[in-house]
Amino acid sequence: MKRTLSFGQAITELRRERGLNQRQLASEIKKEDGTSISQQYLNDIENGRRSPAGDHLIEQLAQALGTDPAFLAYVAGQMPLEIRDLAAEPERLRLAIQAFKEALESNP
Repeated sequence: MKRTLSFGQAITELRRERGLNQRQLASEIKKEDGTSISQQYLNDIENGRRSPAGDHLIEQLAQALGTDPAFLAYVAGQMPLEIRDLAAEPERLRLAIQAFKEALESNP
Protein backbone atom coordinates (compact mmCIF):
# COMPACT_ATOMS: atom_id res chain seq x y z
CA MET A 1 0.00 0.00 0.00
CA LYS A 2 1.27 3.46 -0.86
CA ARG A 3 1.96 5.85 1.95
CA THR A 4 -0.49 8.62 2.62
CA LEU A 5 0.82 12.06 1.73
CA SER A 6 0.11 15.11 3.78
CA PHE A 7 -0.83 18.28 1.93
CA GLY A 8 2.60 19.76 2.65
CA GLN A 9 4.41 16.65 1.44
CA ALA A 10 2.41 16.62 -1.78
CA ILE A 11 3.23 20.29 -2.43
CA THR A 12 6.93 19.69 -1.73
CA GLU A 13 7.12 16.65 -4.01
CA LEU A 14 5.25 18.34 -6.87
CA ARG A 15 7.34 21.51 -6.52
CA ARG A 16 10.59 19.55 -6.63
CA GLU A 17 9.40 17.47 -9.61
CA ARG A 18 8.96 20.74 -11.49
CA GLY A 19 12.36 22.02 -10.47
CA LEU A 20 11.00 24.99 -8.54
CA ASN A 21 12.32 26.40 -5.30
CA GLN A 22 9.96 27.77 -2.68
CA ARG A 23 10.55 31.40 -3.69
CA GLN A 24 9.68 30.64 -7.32
CA LEU A 25 6.49 28.78 -6.46
CA ALA A 26 5.39 31.34 -3.87
CA SER A 27 5.70 34.12 -6.45
CA GLU A 28 3.23 32.25 -8.71
CA ILE A 29 0.57 31.82 -6.00
CA LYS A 30 -1.75 34.79 -5.68
CA LYS A 31 -3.99 35.49 -2.74
CA GLU A 32 -7.50 36.68 -3.47
CA ASP A 33 -6.28 40.28 -3.29
CA GLY A 34 -3.82 39.57 -6.13
CA THR A 35 -0.63 39.67 -4.07
CA SER A 36 1.74 36.71 -3.97
CA ILE A 37 2.08 34.52 -0.91
CA SER A 38 5.40 34.72 0.90
CA GLN A 39 8.11 32.10 0.76
CA GLN A 40 7.68 31.69 4.55
CA TYR A 41 3.96 31.01 4.13
CA LEU A 42 4.72 28.30 1.56
CA ASN A 43 7.42 26.89 3.84
CA ASP A 44 4.90 26.72 6.67
CA ILE A 45 2.44 24.86 4.42
CA GLU A 46 5.09 22.39 3.27
CA ASN A 47 6.16 21.72 6.85
CA GLY A 48 2.63 21.27 8.20
CA ARG A 49 2.57 24.46 10.27
CA ARG A 50 -0.27 25.96 8.21
CA SER A 51 -3.24 24.51 6.43
CA PRO A 52 -4.25 25.59 2.95
CA ALA A 53 -6.48 28.64 3.25
CA GLY A 54 -9.41 27.41 1.21
CA ASP A 55 -10.33 26.65 -2.35
CA HIS A 56 -8.61 29.67 -3.91
CA LEU A 57 -5.16 28.66 -2.63
CA ILE A 58 -5.68 25.02 -3.60
CA GLU A 59 -6.71 26.07 -7.12
CA GLN A 60 -3.67 28.35 -7.43
CA LEU A 61 -1.26 25.65 -6.23
CA ALA A 62 -2.80 23.02 -8.52
CA GLN A 63 -2.46 25.30 -11.53
CA ALA A 64 1.15 26.24 -10.73
CA LEU A 65 2.11 22.63 -10.04
CA GLY A 66 0.25 21.10 -12.97
CA THR A 67 -1.96 18.83 -10.92
CA ASP A 68 -5.66 18.32 -10.33
CA PRO A 69 -7.19 20.57 -7.66
CA ALA A 70 -9.29 17.59 -6.51
CA PHE A 71 -6.09 15.72 -5.63
CA LEU A 72 -4.78 18.63 -3.56
CA ALA A 73 -8.16 19.02 -1.84
CA TYR A 74 -8.12 15.30 -1.05
CA VAL A 75 -4.63 15.35 0.52
CA ALA A 76 -5.65 18.52 2.41
CA GLY A 77 -8.47 16.52 3.98
CA GLN A 78 -11.14 18.50 2.14
CA MET A 79 -13.94 17.49 -0.15
CA PRO A 80 -13.10 18.63 -3.69
CA LEU A 81 -15.13 21.69 -4.67
CA GLU A 82 -16.76 20.00 -7.67
CA ILE A 83 -18.06 17.25 -5.37
CA ARG A 84 -19.05 19.57 -2.54
CA ASP A 85 -21.21 21.64 -4.88
CA LEU A 86 -23.33 18.64 -5.94
CA ALA A 87 -26.66 18.14 -4.24
CA ALA A 88 -26.95 14.56 -3.06
CA GLU A 89 -29.23 12.72 -0.72
CA PRO A 90 -27.48 11.04 2.21
CA GLU A 91 -27.88 7.51 0.80
CA ARG A 92 -26.48 8.48 -2.63
CA LEU A 93 -23.56 10.20 -0.91
CA ARG A 94 -22.89 7.14 1.25
CA LEU A 95 -22.90 4.88 -1.83
CA ALA A 96 -20.60 7.23 -3.73
CA ILE A 97 -18.11 7.34 -0.85
CA GLN A 98 -18.26 3.55 -0.56
CA ALA A 99 -17.56 3.18 -4.31
CA PHE A 100 -14.70 5.67 -4.07
CA LYS A 101 -13.15 3.76 -1.17
CA GLU A 102 -13.51 0.43 -2.97
CA ALA A 103 -11.91 1.86 -6.12
CA LEU A 104 -8.91 3.10 -4.15
CA GLU A 105 -8.52 -0.19 -2.29
CA SER A 106 -8.77 -2.36 -5.42
CA ASN A 107 -6.49 -0.29 -7.67
CA PRO A 108 -2.81 -0.93 -6.95
